[in-house]
Amino acid sequence: MAETKRPAHQYDESKIKTLSSLEHIRLRTGMYIGRLGNGSHYDDGCYILLKEVIDNAVDEFIMGYGRQIDLDIEGPRVRVRDYGRGIPLGKVVDCVSTINTGAKYNDDVFQFSVGLNGVGAKAVNALSRHFVVRSHRGGEFVEAVFRQGRLVREHKGRDPHAADGTFVEFEPDPETFKDWSFRLEHIERRLRHYSYLNTGLKLVLRWNGEQPRVFLSRNGLMDLVMEELASDGSEPLYPPLHYTSRTLEFCFTHSNSRYGETVYSFVNGQYTSDGGTHLSAFREGLLKAVNEFANVRFEAEDVRESLVGAVAVRLKDPVFESQTKNKLGNTEIRAELVNKVREELLHFFQRNRTIAETLLAKVRDTQQLRRELQQVKKLARERARAISLRIPQLKDCRRHYDKRTGKGTGTMIFLCEGQSAAGSITSCRDVETQAVFVLKGKPLNVWELKREVMYKNDELYNLMQALNIEDGLEGLRYEKVILATDADVDGLHIRNLMIAYFFRFFEPLVHDGHLYVLETPLFRVRNKDRTLYCYSEAERDAAVRELGGKPEITRFKGLGEISPREFARFIGPDMRLSRVEYAPRPEATAILDFYLGRNTPERRDYIMEHLVVPDSE
Repeated sequence: MAETKRPAHQYDESKIKTLSSLEHIRLRTGMYIGRLGNGSHYDDGCYILLKEVIDNAVDEFIMGYGRQIDLDIEGPRVRVRDYGRGIPLGKVVDCVSTINTGAKYNDDVFQFSVGLNGVGAKAVNALSRHFVVRSHRGGEFVEAVFRQGRLVREHKGRDPHAADGTFVEFEPDPETFKDWSFRLEHIERRLRHYSYLNTGLKLVLRWNGEQPRVFLSRNGLMDLVMEELASDGSEPLYPPLHYTSRTLEFCFTHSNSRYGETVYSFVNGQYTSDGGTHLSAFREGLLKAVNEFANVRFEAEDVRESLVGAVAVRLKDPVFESQTKNKLGNTEIRAELVNKVREELLHFFQRNRTIAETLLAKVRDTQQLRRELQQVKKLARERARAISLRIPQLKDCRRHYDKRTGKGTGTMIFLCEGQSAAGSITSCRDVETQAVFVLKGKPLNVWELKREVMYKNDELYNLMQALNIEDGLEGLRYEKVILATDADVDGLHIRNLMIAYFFRFFEPLVHDGHLYVLETPLFRVRNKDRTLYCYSEAERDAAVRELGGKPEITRFKGLGEISPREFARFIGPDMRLSRVEYAPRPEATAILDFYLGRNTPERRDYIMEHLVVPDSE
């Protein structure tokens, strides 16, 4: 048999490319600043650029130079001025344009810096359409102007009246950052964190010409903990325990009105939203101290329930899991941190026995509630076995996901709103990999309820069993959990209630990226020859122009209106899914408290104040 010839693709020296550091940053942006986003999320790229510049200014304060940082934001343009030592004048251009250049490698100059990799300011420069840096030292200055990381001009001069320090101005490049904008609440929150972690540092924000906002903390992490409690009207069960040294600071208390654990963690001033070694060491040290003082063996969940706190460490050589520094990876510090937290808390408990007894009473109450919950779980399992060995709302698939081996990749379960939508999906699904779970009307709002509600509510219990996540994600039966609700007000409400359910009781499911929303078309536009499905009004208008004439336009109000024949394409290879993005509990709690909590009058007032009434034609 003649050998089939494959098309010739020439692979020679001409195909090998070497990118400059500037080209690499612009081509592989995610490696340097993580997600791009549009400014709606705290960790979007525009805030990472801002953080990298402010980090350099804060590093000066940490080393004892400059007690104020000025931040001026006008639209997309940012100006940051510190009053530290200023970049050495002969290295101004190199420090903001040449990778692996800087003083952060020198322990004599910067001992506890976040920006240890020599990339931060260079990435900001490379990703800005306009970037200016000016360093003032001893009455002289050097200014350099860049465009997309390329030097446009350099200027030297004298200004005997200017204080020493560094000025940076930048504007993110619209070629990289599309349809984005800064949000004041994210910037304010970041600046508050800087102030809590750097007691005595004054940060002054000028936002689009408004009156300056000043951020200054005198009590460090104590202020952060008290602000977090005040955010939802919680009261500390006892005065927060606060310890501070040159390399470690932690503060915490318990609250009777909180569910779960809320602990912020920081490394060298950087908020580590995914925690890491320092957070796990703090938790272990706390557990050991409580058990040793009480001479009782409590479980970790008993001690950490309703805990509100923060922990910050300063390290010479922090190792992060990515350039965006969301998780600390230094394992060698764990034992020392655990022991330090344990020792300091034992000393505190001995000196403050009233507070220690209050803490222990809270832990005992939690332990008792957990034991009662175990009984509720047992009764729920017995009731489920007595009714049926099958989950009546589940139309299962043949293959299942195994997190440990990776088998079953691509399996999914659709959580559908009612029998009508479930019928459309069930009739056209792939029975090998696609399961369906039917929700009977609106699920229970569980945001302010305790875990026992899952064992008393049949629907929530059956869903937990269908997913097999009662004891963690190890048994998760489907790689993707997909919310398939109607694109109307009721459907969006059901979607939000389900997101709250997973976030409250099964946070790792959201954190690990298993929760999705199914995007289904809002419109069908067709003529005799072609049919186009549109997911927004803009797509509908474009389809009308493309087809010309007067095509037929159908507005889908619910998934049940889409025929199974049509629906097959929307859950097939071209399926549109939006992953529910994870936000750490400290960030998400305030939002979910407002929209799902017991603050109906406040929520009603907000709706009335922001209600948009379309103009009558």
